[in-house]
Amino acid sequence: MKKIFLPLLTACILYSCGEKQPQTPLTEQVVDHSWFEEARFGLFVHFGPYSVLSNGEWIMQNHPYHVNAYRRLIDIFNPTLFCAKEWVQLAKDAGMKYITFTSRHHDGFSNWNTKYSDWNIMNTPYGKDLVKQLAEECQRQGIKLVLYYSLIDWYRSDYMHTTGRTGKGTGRTEQGEWKDYIQFMKNQLTELLTNYGEIAGIWFDGEWDQLPREDEEGFCRSNSRVDWHFPEIYALIHQLQPNAMIGNNHHLPPLPGENFQIFERDLPGHNTAGFSGNKEVSSVLPLETCQTINRSWGYRLSDTNHKSTTELIHLLVRASGYGANLLLNVGPMATGQIDPVSTSRLREIGQWLAKNGETIYGTRGGHIPPGRWGAITQKGNKRYIHVLNKDEDSLTLPFPDKIESARWLNVNHDLTWSQTGDEVTFSLDGATDPVNSIIEVTVRN
Repeated sequence: MKKIFLPLLTACILYSCGEKQPQTPLTEQVVDHSWFEEARFGLFVHFGPYSVLSNGEWIMQNHPYHVNAYRRLIDIFNPTLFCAKEWVQLAKDAGMKYITFTSRHHDGFSNWNTKYSDWNIMNTPYGKDLVKQLAEECQRQGIKLVLYYSLIDWYRSDYMHTTGRTGKGTGRTEQGEWKDYIQFMKNQLTELLTNYGEIAGIWFDGEWDQLPREDEEGFCRSNSRVDWHFPEIYALIHQLQPNAMIGNNHHLPPLPGENFQIFERDLPGHNTAGFSGNKEVSSVLPLETCQTINRSWGYRLSDTNHKSTTELIHLLVRASGYGANLLLNVGPMATGQIDPVSTSRLREIGQWLAKNGETIYGTRGGHIPPGRWGAITQKGNKRYIHVLNKDEDSLTLPFPDKIESARWLNVNHDLTWSQTGDEVTFSLDGATDPVNSIIEVTVRN
């Protein structure tokens, strides 16, 4: 078992524009994330009362719905066809190694039996703990479970909605105490990390809600509005479950105490979606790209813009070429079922991985970044050249290692190649696989 030692700063300093603000010290923590770097592929699930409205997980904000009106969903949300066994089996069929589930999204609804809010799954007609069912089934089937936890809350008055960018149209007028909200989050995280067995990680989202836009675009973190108490919260998580990985989708450089870096809708170092204002990629933390099968995270009936299986496999390959995991999302219907198109896509990816998984699982990123032509993954003395687009008759790449042998891995054709100095040229005559023609290169140790 590989363990990574993360020397957390004895005094965490966060920089705002023009001022430094000391935080509570973090303790040193050893976190085992070898499983994460082996996995390369996970299932993201966005599910909650918003699924009833079939218009995405941001519908409370986008409509907007007043808190009192939105609360009526607690009497309607009734996912009677939810089956944890089917969800976990689908993830396994897709070749995925972990599931990241929305324990709580920005509408503040808790998908578990929490003592700290009556706005939770137990008070719906369904009345059963979704996190509990999913956690138990993941443990039975050998799948890791990561819990998404929103830092934002459009429902509670003690969340600082007056300073946040979002949730201003939900009708809250009372201004609660921020310290109460921080304690509320600590209490809920304690429940999640105490009552549900091994939790592989906590996936935070929403710090960006309290960042002034000019600061975020300037790659500058500001605590002038809100102190999130991250050092305390991260220390609590590691105290309760020392190997629980912490990721925070704040779109900024990682903070001390975080164990993997997240890139939303983009590959590491890219910002095509506009969520990675700072494209800096950590050189020491594991990486993860999260993306949707269509365009939506939560279920949206009108969203029929599903990516093809080939597009999704290419995304997985390119993420692996950067040494990153792909966390691919589904938004189940209000019934608890995953829609047929997403189910089909996942199973087709799984069929591809059943044949070619050795080129993805447990690999590191290539010695050069992915390009239009494709990507390189590597493991031991093997280099896997994934030819995703055949634009020329040959492919010439920088290649510092001495090649011992090379062959087409998944097409029945002889491979012609030559190496001169630090370059190798492959003939692409045999690049006939309709999805991804793979060259297996063995290098001298």
